[in-house]
Formats: sequence, structure tokens, C-alpha cells
Amino acid sequence: MINSTGVEGSNTLKVFSTAPQSSAVDRESYIQNVIDVARWSEDAGCEGILVYTDNSLVDPWLVSQFIIGHTKRLCPLVAIQPVYMHPYSVAKMVTSLGHFYGRRIYLNMVAGGFKNDLVALRDTTPHDKRYARLVEYTMIIKELLRGSAPVSYQGEFYDVDKLRMTPPLPPGLFPGILVSGSSEAGLAAAQALGATAVKYPQPPGRDDCSRETLDSGIRVGVIGRAREDEAWIVAHSRFPVDRKGQLTHQLAMKTSDSAWHKQLSQVAHSVEERGSPYWLVPFENYKTFCPYLVGSYERVAAELAEYVERGYQTIILDIPPTQEELEHIKMVFRRVGQMVTQ
Repeated sequence: MINSTGVEGSNTLKVFSTAPQSSAVDRESYIQNVIDVARWSEDAGCEGILVYTDNSLVDPWLVSQFIIGHTKRLCPLVAIQPVYMHPYSVAKMVTSLGHFYGRRIYLNMVAGGFKNDLVALRDTTPHDKRYARLVEYTMIIKELLRGSAPVSYQGEFYDVDKLRMTPPLPPGLFPGILVSGSSEAGLAAAQALGATAVKYPQPPGRDDCSRETLDSGIRVGVIGRAREDEAWIVAHSRFPVDRKGQLTHQLAMKTSDSAWHKQLSQVAHSVEERGSPYWLVPFENYKTFCPYLVGSYERVAAELAEYVERGYQTIILDIPPTQEELEHIKMVFRRVGQMVTQ
């Protein structure tokens, strides 16, 4: 199963699920949907749960507070966009939630986002410069949360003088830091921050992981069943081909400067749908933003085990549609644990 330290047989692998997006769920049922998915994820043994942020969504900190208030140990992985708030405000939220609940938070540091969101916010900072800004931003957050002394920092983007964080963060609750590692600028930022570099992976045989120098992770969906054909029936039912979605994807490609978006689109042209568990139809039809692994428990587990053996020690799953689906994912990860310890 998935457990609090990762997969059975591994002391380091951490698995996160993802919370529903407010833009995709009716307002009246959204909060309960978030609570349900959080509880399913905790019951499945996930370390935490990713909470998205962008201009179209409700505030991720408020969503995270609902998650913490309705679970016992699940850790929100909060997406942080520097344009939205000062680094002091991020540190204050982390230490406040730690003070109230004694719960650890993970931070998913986002350098970009949707280009139209950035334009609306009048942020014209180039792609690589956004990662340089992200490094300064995150360094200030980390120093504030360490709390050993007032923080003074003068950089290209931020300037603080003798800034102190109160109340101090309780011991043992220092946040895990994740950064996109799909571009050279993202990898350099992760390395500078000592963060986990997360990417949208290519098929295992084509993927490369710098395991000697960086903690690394992947974001991937999983659909596993006892039989291969059953898994594909579920996959096609959940993610049917959608012409409108394809057009939206093509438009997003034209306006995006995200390295991962372009990389996955290039891979999509060379992967045979039935020749591999690796499946990009949901991505190409604008249903989700990550590749999927589809097939029998054993086949999907073998693909995941190969990623793990290549050095990826964090896995962020897509939004689980039902508790039953997480039970199938547990079956996959049980086999991953057996494979990586053999």
C-alpha cells in the first residue's frame, strides 16, 4: 500500500494525490468534494495532497485549511505563485497553520503559470528570470521559517531588513520544498534551494534523472486494473476524445512558455497508444496536465518501479475521481514496493 513514508519496501518514496479544482466542481458541492478526496487520500496512505493555484481557482490556503481540519495527518502541498503574495505572507501562513494544527506543509513553488494569468497581473518577467526570482523568494521564506535570527536580504527582486517571523514555526514542521524541474532554469532553481525537482515524465526508457545531485519527483496519473483490457476501458470512458478540448490544448500550446508543456506535446506524436502504458490522450484533450500510465496492476507497477529505480522518490498523482480508484492505485503501489526491494 501507499503509506506515510512512501511505498512498502521503500523508506524514502513519498506519494501525493491532488485536490479537486474549484473551477471543475459546482460551488455547492466543492468543499465536500475536497474533504472527501482528502479523506480518501489519507486512508490510502498518501503523504499529502497537491492544492492548485491560478487566477481561476479559489485560494489554495483556504482549501488547505479545510483539508487539515478534516484529516489527521495528510500534508497539503500548496502551490505558491510569487506574484500573488510577499514571501513574508507565505512564511506567516506556514507558521500559523503549524501553530494552530501542528501539521507540516509542503510548498510547490511555481515560477510561471498560465501566460494570460501573468499578463492580467502585469507580470512580464521572462521565463528564466522568473526562476531567478523564485530562488530569492523561496530563500527568504526558508530563512524566516528557520527563525534563528532576523532576516535581512537584498537581491534583484526582493529586499527585507531585520524581518522576524512570529510565532516561530514549531520544531519538526519545516516545509518540504518542490520546484518544477522540466527546464534548465527550473533544475538550477531546485539545486540552489535544495528542493525536490518535479517533472512531467517521458516514458521510462526515454527519461533521465539526475539522482546523484537532486531529489527528483514526477507527476503522473495511474489507471490500473487486474486485466489490461479492463484498465483501457476505464481510461477511455473517463477521458474520451474531445474536439473542443483538443482545440483548447492547441491554443494553450501557442501561448505557453512552459518547457513541460512543449516536451509532453512532442512526446505525444511518437507514443503509440496501445504499445505502451504511457498515455497522453487526457493531456492532448485538455482534460488534465500530466501523462497517464494505464494497464494491468503488474504492468503499470513495472513502469512506476522503473521511474523509482532511476531516482524519482516523489510521485504526485492526478485527482482521484473516487475512493475505489485509489484502492486500485494502492494495488499498483503494493506491487511497486515488491519490485523495488527485490
